[in-house]
Amino acid sequence: MQAEIVTIGTELLLGEIVDTNSAWIAQQLTTIGLNLYYTTTVGDNLQRISEVLRYSVQRSDVVITTGGLGPTVDDMTREAVAAATDRELVFDEELLQEIACFFARRNYPMTQNNRKQACRPAGARVIHNPVGTAPSFAVEHNGHVIISLPGVPFEMKYLMEREVLPHLRERFGLRGIIKSRTLRTCGIGESMIGSRIDDLMRLSNPTVGTAAHPGQTDVRVTVKAESIAEADALIAPVEQELRARLGDYVYGVDQETLSDALTRLLLERGLRLALAETVTHGELSRWLSETRGAERAFAGGTTLVGEDALLGSLDVPAGLVGQYGLASQETADAVAEAVRRAHKADLGLAVIGVETSVSTEAPEGAPPVYFSLAVDGHIIRGEPRQGRTGVSGRGWLMHLALDMVRRHLLGLQAN
Repeated sequence: MQAEIVTIGTELLLGEIVDTNSAWIAQQLTTIGLNLYYTTTVGDNLQRISEVLRYSVQRSDVVITTGGLGPTVDDMTREAVAAATDRELVFDEELLQEIACFFARRNYPMTQNNRKQACRPAGARVIHNPVGTAPSFAVEHNGHVIISLPGVPFEMKYLMEREVLPHLRERFGLRGIIKSRTLRTCGIGESMIGSRIDDLMRLSNPTVGTAAHPGQTDVRVTVKAESIAEADALIAPVEQELRARLGDYVYGVDQETLSDALTRLLLERGLRLALAETVTHGELSRWLSETRGAERAFAGGTTLVGEDALLGSLDVPAGLVGQYGLASQETADAVAEAVRRAHKADLGLAVIGVETSVSTEAPEGAPPVYFSLAVDGHIIRGEPRQGRTGVSGRGWLMHLALDMVRRHLLGLQAN
């Protein structure tokens, strides 16, 4: 059994709207053990939508579409499904009354073009939509099914949870589940991980895969099983082997972030961390301050924009900055201790560099960023790294900084 998602809308192709529907639907399909093999996005063009659906319904048992069920001329999903399954488009008077009642309950006028939403492919099973004006439908075609849902996320999720998932379970006799376990790593690249777990990535059930993000790599174990207990039993030995091979590069599991892991360690040890930085525009402070328990673990953050801000905010000798410059290891050391004292914290972290126009993809030649951690009257230095710009570049720097503190708290060798 395999499923396919088709998202419809030119705004998706133009990047004006990010397709979050596909990700959410994919997650829901795992709960009923239905494999998702393809996801396609197509613009508001009747011929192209019809071609995509005609091909999709041949290769996939279940095709779920989102979008294109509105009242305007560029909403073409009904017509496209009818064409792809060789059916006529019929007008349903009962659906029109349902739509009219929706507007009446809200004291909104129903315009003439809403009549279009009362059309459906001949023989389609209606999926009533009490939370919107777009009735949805399911069409059986040569043993396969196309289910068309609204593009509005709230409406789509409502119908998916209450109507579609139960229907698919019953229609195809789905009894299993798909479950994943994700190990989150930091300080090791995807290629290095791949070289360590190559044989595990060739397994068939569970499967093992990697996903790289700025500053970290996820290792995902996915299994198909008849029950949660069976899935856990299949995942456990693979997870154990992955942990043995990846060691202290693993900092957490599933949705846990590095700031979550660091905050947990600080709370367990009754310690508080203060931060001063010049390169992430306050994003590193936000990461830490938004973590659960941050009010007890994060003493405060200082975002410094240039030398004047540094000297005006913290008790750092002007002569030292003048001698070594703002972006230097000596200045980072002094800032780490100064911010620790300023916030009466147990640890002070400094991430010090200067703005650079060098891109994330080609950081060669960028001024370095320096990392210092003040602890118990002494300084721990991280390895200087070349500065990077943009969200991805800052992500790398932030993960390096937090991992430096994590490793210190765990008594691990600096990475």
